[in-house]
Amino acid sequence: MIRFLNVYLPTRVVALLLGETIVVLGCFLLASQILLGPDMALALVYEDGWLKLAGLTLVIVLLSYYFDLYEPETVSVPFQIFFRMLLVLGFSCFVLAAAMFFWPEIAIRQNLYALGFLLLTPALMLWRRAYVWMVNLPGLRERVYVLGDGEQAQSIVELLRTRRDVGMEVLDWRPLTEEEATRRREVWGAEIKRLLAEKKPLQRIIVALEEARGQMPVDELLQARLHGVRVERVGEVKEQLIGKIQLSGLQPSTMFYGEGFRVKTGVQLTRVLVSGLVAGCILLVFLPFFPLVVLAVRLSSPGPIFFRQTRVGMGGKPFHVYKFRSMRTDAEASGAKWAVKNDPRVTPIGTFLRKTRIDEVPQLWNVLRGDMGLVGPRPERPEFVPYLAENLPFYNLRHLIRPGLTGWAQVRYGYGATLEQAREKLEYDLYYIKHMTLGLDLLVMFETIKTVVRRRGQ
Repeated sequence: MIRFLNVYLPTRVVALLLGETIVVLGCFLLASQILLGPDMALALVYEDGWLKLAGLTLVIVLLSYYFDLYEPETVSVPFQIFFRMLLVLGFSCFVLAAAMFFWPEIAIRQNLYALGFLLLTPALMLWRRAYVWMVNLPGLRERVYVLGDGEQAQSIVELLRTRRDVGMEVLDWRPLTEEEATRRREVWGAEIKRLLAEKKPLQRIIVALEEARGQMPVDELLQARLHGVRVERVGEVKEQLIGKIQLSGLQPSTMFYGEGFRVKTGVQLTRVLVSGLVAGCILLVFLPFFPLVVLAVRLSSPGPIFFRQTRVGMGGKPFHVYKFRSMRTDAEASGAKWAVKNDPRVTPIGTFLRKTRIDEVPQLWNVLRGDMGLVGPRPERPEFVPYLAENLPFYNLRHLIRPGLTGWAQVRYGYGATLEQAREKLEYDLYYIKHMTLGLDLLVMFETIKTVVRRRGQ
């Protein structure tokens, strides 16, 4: 796993992205060589050809990212991959044509881009096939032993077997028999010794014990460490793979003694300044569209243009958030309710406003006032906070920082309308609080744009 902006990326996915970048740039360089011959260096160096090709490569890679082509666990069917790749190339041609219409000087030579795309289409198909072949080679998979036989062990085994993109092969895991369960320590110790003695080396042990006292084979684990085997707790592995901190089995000592959960004053001040600056810029850009949204909300249903609601902010302090109204005025005539997917209380224009997140624009005023930041846990309503705090451990940690207009939970999970879904969102919020940096904020904002463009939000 490679850590980037406090998010863990599978090494194979990073290799896929870098390899694809080389393929794209290489195809356009080959097209330059074919068409320009000895004049290629002149066009690339003195006519800014390198910069133009690098910009086009960046556009293609970004579009591939927005079409989920670097998320193998999401898009794994070959037909789906190739279809999305054709969409990416089609959109790239459209973007390039539009750019050349407004800025003709970005052209290098006639037909160079056309030949580049002609070469790129089969090259990308072949690269993807080669990538799939390479990552499935047994020698390129990390050999992993899961120590445990309970729910945590079973869940991590299922996760690793599902997430083929992380490149881990689970060795010989099975639930213990009744007889073996009476002597877990000896059975697991013998299994570790056997795996260490095999010709193909054991590379990682994931400790997933429900109760470690008296059951952990300490001597064998230490022996494995001395043989270069990486030993990790199951919570750490899941945190890296899923991007959330699981509440089950989470102890306060994990937060006290581990990494994270430290935010320096300078970082906080920088985040506040950046949030205010970006919020002000977005409001200025949105200003010409403001009358159109007001008219659309007014015509969609009778009632006020804006919707004001009390939320719980940093330190548990209540404040008022402002939105463009997207629901009927009688939406909560029977009491406070969580918003749900395809909520019948939402007006037709409200559905569009929610999908595009335009209904959230007035909350930029809350960001300017300092009630909220651009990124952080979404503020909850005071009617629900006592119930959630009573049923979800560590829930009040969300109130240690400013709530956000968008958040890690929003780009990774979405809406939650039940206690279990609120638990899931809290696990993502805790991950954000633990790893909170300006870099992670920028990544969340980048992911938010993807969510809006793909219309995945409600």
